[in-house]
Formats: sequence, C-alpha cells, structure tokens
Amino acid sequence: MIVGIGVDICQVDRVEAMLRRRPGMLGRLFTDQEAHRPDGTLRTPASLAARFAAKEALAKALGSPGGMVWVDAEVHSGPDGRPVFETRGTVAALMERLGVRRIQLSLSHEAGMAAAFVVCEGES
Repeated sequence: MIVGIGVDICQVDRVEAMLRRRPGMLGRLFTDQEAHRPDGTLRTPASLAARFAAKEALAKALGSPGGMVWVDAEVHSGPDGRPVFETRGTVAALMERLGVRRIQLSLSHEAGMAAAFVVCEGES
C-alpha cells in the first residue's frame, strides 16, 4: 500500500552556490558519508543536489511535517547500486507513526538539474 509519494527537482548551481555561501550547511544537510566519496573527496555538485532533492521528496512523501532533521535521512547506494535511504531519529519515528515500512527512491541529474522521486510503502 502506498502511504505517500514525493518528487523534487532543483538546480545544481543553486545548491552549489548555497553551499559555497554557507559552508556550514554541508554538515546540516548531509552526513559525512553522503557528502564525500569513499576516498574522502567531496561529491560533485550534481550528486549533492540529487541527494538534497531526495530528502525534499521524502519530506513531501511523509506529509512535509516540521521537525525533521535532514541528516536523519541518509542516501546510500544499495548492494545493487540503486539509491536507498537509511533513516533514524526524527525520520524513523515519523515513518513508524505513519506505518511506512519501505521507501523506493529514484535519483537523476542532467543538464544542470537534479531530481528525485520517492514512494513510501506500508503494509496493506
């Protein structure tokens, strides 16, 4: 059963400019693992923008409640390469309350835009 869906699109250069203007936002929006590649280098602006869009899309799928902590929803690559969320804290508590058991996530970036689509599923 679908509990909620969300979609978000953002301009890569706007996310890049925001992070340049306010470097502290990197740690407020992303975990270290999200912000950096395994070798420790910063991910590309397009990759960061896609992860930001994913978090926005997840918030929409959960009803856009206040009080969600951005780093409580972490985007990873699953064993098969697909993007997946790891949730904890505020996001996990909200998912529990809404009956969300599984999150489907799709990311894309092209021509200066990043997009994410989220489907939150529960038990029928």
